[in-house]
Amino acid sequence: MGSMRRSLLAVVALVVVAPVALVACGDGGGKPAPAAWVGSSAPTSAPAAPDGAGSGPGSADVSLSVTPDTGKKGVPVSAEIGFKVSGGKVTTVSLKDDKGKVVPGALREDGSAWVPAKPLKNSQRYEATVTAAGDAGGAKTVTTSFTTMGKPARKTGTGLYLFDDHTYGVAMPVVVEFSPGIKKKDRAAVQKRMFVKSEPAQPGTWSWTSSGTQAYYRPPKFWKSGTKLTVRIAVGGLPTGGGRYGDRDRSASAKIGRSFVMKVENKTKKMTVIQDGKVTRTMPVSLGKHSTPSSSGTMVVMEKKAATVFDTIAELGPQDGYRTEIEYAQRLTWSGQYIHSAPWSVGSQGRRNVSHGCVNVSPSNARWLFDKTLIGDPITVRGTEDELAYGNGWTPWDVSWKEFVKGSALPVPADLAGQEGQA
Repeated sequence: MGSMRRSLLAVVALVVVAPVALVACGDGGGKPAPAAWVGSSAPTSAPAAPDGAGSGPGSADVSLSVTPDTGKKGVPVSAEIGFKVSGGKVTTVSLKDDKGKVVPGALREDGSAWVPAKPLKNSQRYEATVTAAGDAGGAKTVTTSFTTMGKPARKTGTGLYLFDDHTYGVAMPVVVEFSPGIKKKDRAAVQKRMFVKSEPAQPGTWSWTSSGTQAYYRPPKFWKSGTKLTVRIAVGGLPTGGGRYGDRDRSASAKIGRSFVMKVENKTKKMTVIQDGKVTRTMPVSLGKHSTPSSSGTMVVMEKKAATVFDTIAELGPQDGYRTEIEYAQRLTWSGQYIHSAPWSVGSQGRRNVSHGCVNVSPSNARWLFDKTLIGDPITVRGTEDELAYGNGWTPWDVSWKEFVKGSALPVPADLAGQEGQA
């Protein structure tokens, strides 16, 4: 195990902990300026800073305080400009570095704070000016200055499985990885800095795996075809617990393509392919034999290789392991389950299960699928002896929406949590 996992993660520049230790037909491998953002929420209120000078008539009716406090040092470079206001509404926020250069950024969707478009620089002084307009007229302006901390000694590695200008399947979750994992007590602060915007709007939420090494974002139902996703994982310099800080910000803008859904029934040994709501092909399959069953559940195509080698000798030994050249391989789990061409099992396809856990199809069907699928296309396998383990692959669609929202480190609005979901 490890070679394919490492190659996938080289793209996201992250070293992660070991995957779920399951044996399947593959080598096991292993893991691979903002507007108003959906998926974020208000930061924890910080201590109020003293008011600065007011301006304009009626300013006495407006109460405004700003953080970080004036003169504060050692501020993380992830700092937001927070404020408390009564009797009015914040209208402008300006942040400048020690050379007077304006730092771009935007208000949170709920108006609770202003978030810089990228991490601030280490060991640098900044000045923020916030203006609030009074409900009864007039305005008030408060200025604060602070100095950021030096470079941290310990960092949390991060990865984002989403890439600019790529087109993904309708079940593509936004997947973020952390190494080491984020402990439960620190997840809320991290989740507040993970922003997802979808056009057209399809609100969703984040949900963490138990280890805290992965967080998934999904809406209640599959994405609509043509959706544009804009993601910013704004954790560069963010305290992540245990004296560590996020290594960097990560962002991507991508698109959701046509709907392409694969359904496999063990009882019939057949795969049904549904594109944009219409059945386009039915093909025989052979699944995992009794000793190495395929997992039942909803998985997502995570990786595609026109040619590869499945080598389990190092893991299973020369007696039980094997080394086989494979064509048209599409990874479904970290433990090594794939859809792939299996010319040696064509006679069994549609009749009996003979694989090591993979979905075996004929060479012609394998190539047809390979040419059609996108990363993020869903496949649901039903009726096998084994259930898919959560986190063994991109598995957020393998649980109900009601169950998925339980993994959020932040409260999920009742109207969103109560929606009818897709599992």
